[in-house]
Amino acid sequence: MTTPHLDPGVLTTLREIMGEDYPLLVDTYLRDSEQRLAKLVEITSAPELREAAHSFKGSSSNMGATPLAELCGQLEHLELDAPSAVAATLVQQIASEFACVRSCFLAERQR
Repeated sequence: MTTPHLDPGVLTTLREIMGEDYPLLVDTYLRDSEQRLAKLVEITSAPELREAAHSFKGSSSNMGATPLAELCGQLEHLELDAPSAVAATLVQQIASEFACVRSCFLAERQR
């Protein structure tokens, strides 16, 4: 599946490595990501926000969700004194991109 939300090369590699367990990997990523996103929305401390964004970035990058990982990276590297509105906007963009990633993975499963 070619989409701007998922890197097809990464997906192919994951399918080859994981074999029959690939669907379980995707399910685990989606569940974990929903929890990470909920945490991002609730966090008020800049250091905790950075840590959560870093973690979400890593898992998304590993799953080929490159644009999502890039948004998480922007949030991770946001200046500590940046206005909270900037962080809130990035969290909204992350939520929106994750919704697209989730839809792409679910559609891929239907193939």
